[in-house]
Amino acid sequence: MAGPPNGRRKRSVILWRKEGKEGAKLLTTIETKTGELGKIKKDDRKQLRTGFRLFCYVRPYWKELLAALVAMILVSLVNLAFPYLFGNYLIDQVLNVSGNLRLLNTIVIGVLFLAFFKGIFSYFQRYLTSYIGQRVVTNIREEVFQHLQRMSVGFLEAQRIGELIARITSDVEQIQTVVSSGAISVFSNSFMLVGIITAVLVINWRLALITLTVLPLIVYVVSKAGHRIRGISHRVQEKIADLTAVLQETFTGIRVVKAFTMEKHEAKRFARENEASFNANMKSAQALAFLTPIVDILYVVGLALVLWFGGMEVLRGRLTTGRLVTFFTYIGMLGTPITSLTNTINSFQQALAGADRLFQILDHEEDLKDKPKAIALPEIRGEVEFQKVSFGYRPGQEILSGINLRVAPGEIVALVGPSGAGKTSLVNLIPRFYVPTSGAVLVDGYDLREVKVSSLRRQIGLVPQETILFGVSIRENIAYGKPEATEEEIITAAMMANAHEFISALPEGYDTLAGERGSKLSGGQKQRIAIARALLRNPRILILDEATSALDTEAERLVQEALERLLKGRTTFIIAHRLSTVQGADKIVVLSRGKIVEVGTHEALLQANGLYAKMHGDGRMFKNDEEESDESNGSIN
Repeated sequence: MAGPPNGRRKRSVILWRKEGKEGAKLLTTIETKTGELGKIKKDDRKQLRTGFRLFCYVRPYWKELLAALVAMILVSLVNLAFPYLFGNYLIDQVLNVSGNLRLLNTIVIGVLFLAFFKGIFSYFQRYLTSYIGQRVVTNIREEVFQHLQRMSVGFLEAQRIGELIARITSDVEQIQTVVSSGAISVFSNSFMLVGIITAVLVINWRLALITLTVLPLIVYVVSKAGHRIRGISHRVQEKIADLTAVLQETFTGIRVVKAFTMEKHEAKRFARENEASFNANMKSAQALAFLTPIVDILYVVGLALVLWFGGMEVLRGRLTTGRLVTFFTYIGMLGTPITSLTNTINSFQQALAGADRLFQILDHEEDLKDKPKAIALPEIRGEVEFQKVSFGYRPGQEILSGINLRVAPGEIVALVGPSGAGKTSLVNLIPRFYVPTSGAVLVDGYDLREVKVSSLRRQIGLVPQETILFGVSIRENIAYGKPEATEEEIITAAMMANAHEFISALPEGYDTLAGERGSKLSGGQKQRIAIARALLRNPRILILDEATSALDTEAERLVQEALERLLKGRTTFIIAHRLSTVQGADKIVVLSRGKIVEVGTHEALLQANGLYAKMHGDGRMFKNDEEESDESNGSIN
C-alpha cells in the first residue's frame, strides 16, 4: 500500500542535514536580524526549532500524509453529520411532526451507509499514520546509529552505553507516538473543533457565544501546563537512560559482580535509580492528572450553560427541541477534540523532550572526519613511522610524548613496558582510533591525516586481548571483516587458524551461533576464530594484543601455531605478554611513562641491562597490561 522507503530514507537524511539543522539556524538568524522571534520565550524558541527539525523527517512522506488528511476530513464530516440527522430530521421532522415512516427508514439507511464509509476511511487513516510514524522512527534510529558509528572510539568510550541505548530506543518511541498519530490528531481535532463551532453558530449564535466563553480558559490552562510537562518529561527520559545504563553495566560485568559478591550493592544501585525513575514518572502523572480534571470541569461548565440558556430559548419559542438536542450533542462532542488536543499537546511535549536528547547526539560533529581532499590509501607494503608523536586523551595530560619509531614492512615489533606506559595508546594511533596531539603517523610515507580512514582500516587487522565475537553464526564471525568471502575462503582461514576441526565437530558446524560475546565457545576457540577472521582479511599491518588468560597445553599450542601463520609476512605490532613472543620479535620497543626508553632485540636489551632487563629479571613484564583508556574525549551534555 505504501511505497518503497529506500529513496525516501535518503531524502529524509538530506532534509535533516540541509533543512532541519540549517532551518534551525535560519530561525536564529531571523531572530537576530529582525527581532521577530524575540517576543517568544527562550523555551518556546527551542521548542520551535526542535519541532521544525522533526517535521523534516515527516516531509518525505507528504503523499501518505495528504491521503491520511483526506481520510481524516471524511471521517470528521461523517461525525459532524450524525447530530444533524438525529436532531433536525429524526426529532423535528419525524417524531415531533409528521411521524413519516419513509423518512425514518431513509434516516436509518443513511446512518448505516455513513457508518460503513466511516469505517473504511478510519482504516486508511490509522494505517497511513502508523506507516508514517514507523518509517520516521526507523529513519531516525538508523541516522542516530550511523552517526554514532562515525564518531571516534574516544567519544564512544566516554559515554555510558546504557544511556545511548535508551536514547535510540525509549526516546525514539516517544517521537513515534506523536508522529504516527499526533500530527493527524491535531488536524483532525482542529477540524472537528472548527466544524462544531460553525455548526452551533448556525443553529443559534447567541447560545453559541455564551457557551464558547470557556474555550479561551481551556486554551490558557493547556498552554501553561504544557511547559511544565515538557520539563518533567525531559527528566523522565533522563531517569530511564540512567536506569538502562545501570542494567547494561551490571550484566556486562556480571562476572566481576559475582566474583566480588557485589550482588546486593548492584541491587541497591538499581533500586536507587528505579526509585528515581518512579518519582520522575509520578511527577509527570501528577501534572497530567491535574490538567485533565480542570479541562473537564471547564467543559462541564459549558454544558451547564447549554442546558440553562438552551432550555430558555426553547421555552421562548426561539429554538426547536430537535435543534436544542443537536446543539447539545455538538457541545457534548466538543469535549472529545478538546481532550484529545490536550493529550496530544502533552505527548508533543514528551516527544520534544526525547527529540532534544537525540539531537544532542546528532549535533555532535564527527571528530575524526576525512579531510575534504583526503586520498584513498593505495595497497601498502606495511612501513609504519611515528614522527615526534605526542598524544593525550585530555588537554595537558600526555600519555605519549615525543615518540620516534620506524617499522619496516613485514617487521614484527613487540611492545613492552609497565602498565600504563602507553602501549595500547600507541597502537591505537595506527588505525586512527585517535589522532596525535602533535607529530605525525605515516604508513608507506603517507601522513594518516591526509588519507581516507576507510582505505587505511581496510588494510589493518586487529586481534584484541579480549576476543570480541558477535551473537551470529561462526561463519559470519570469521567473515566479519570480509562479508563477500566465499565458503572456501572462510574454511581455508579457519584451517590456518586451527579452528576448522572443532567447528566441524559442532552440531551445526559453521552455522552454529557463537552466543553473545562468544559465550558458547571456550577461550581458546574464541581466540582461534579471531585469528581466522584476521587471516581472512589478509591485512598488511596487524595489531595484536596477546591474551593473558590461561589455556590448557593443547589449546595454547593450537593458538600459538595459528598466530605464527598469522604473523608471517605482515608488519605486526604486538602488545606482548609471553616471553616466547618477545624473543621471536624482530624488534622490541620498551615504553615507560609514555616515552620509548629502549629499542632492540631480546639479547641486546638484556645485555644493555636497562629497564627491559630489570623487568625481565623481576617478572613484571608479563603481567596483564591494562591501558589507561578510560580517559577519553567528548561527552554528551
